[in-house]
Parts: sequence; structure tokens; C-alpha cells
Amino acid sequence: MAQREVIFPADRHALYEAHGYSAAVKADNLLFVSGQVGSRGDGSPEPNFEAQVRMAFANLEATLKAGGCGLDDIVDVTTFHTDPENQFGTIMAVKREVFPEAPYPNWTAVGVNWLAGFDFEIKVVARIPGVT
Repeated sequence: MAQREVIFPADRHALYEAHGYSAAVKADNLLFVSGQVGSRGDGSPEPNFEAQVRMAFANLEATLKAGGCGLDDIVDVTTFHTDPENQFGTIMAVKREVFPEAPYPNWTAVGVNWLAGFDFEIKVVARIPGVT
């Protein structure tokens, strides 16, 4: 059975405590990152959509770093969108900044009708460098 270790980035516990989950879990050479949203330190949503998406990516990057990974280690991405048709242009512009060149991780985008007050969520699986 794989050894599991829970990961939390510094100063980001309010949202996880409020909803009872871990930011990420290390299992063998993989890091499974829970859905990251554009939340402020107190767990509340950032109201501006583009800023919320940028904050979600920043929160993702902080969680990856806490787990010994970076954006280049991501192999699988799933994003959730409350209004895909109207949000996709903004999301793709930010995505191009975060992942400017190939090889890109695989990506699945899902339209949803509720994200606990948020409008964008991103979850990933990353390979932990140097762990076999």
C-alpha cells in the first residue's frame, strides 16, 4: 500500500478546515492536489473573475511547492467552470501565461452549476521530481 502524506501550503488553512479536506496528498511519486480556487486567506472568494482565476493558479502553485513540485511536474489537470461559454476566454488567456509552451499537461474542463461561491476550480495530479 502506498504511503500517504497530507500537504498544506503555509497560511492557507481556513478553507480546508471549513470544508474538512487536505490541500494535497502525496502517494508514492505522485501528488494529488485538491481543487484550488481563488480564495483569499480567510477562505472567501475573490470577486473579480480574472483575479479569481489568477489566484486559483497561485494557490495551486503554492500547494505544488509545499509538496515538492512545480507547474512543470503537472501531468493531469481538471478544471471546473460555472459559466464555461462566457469564462473560457479569460481562463485560456491565464492558462497560456501559466503554461506558455509544450509539452502541456492533459486537461479536462467541466461545466458545473455550483462551486461553493467560486466560479473556477483547478485540480491536478503531479509527478514528484526525484521520487521513484
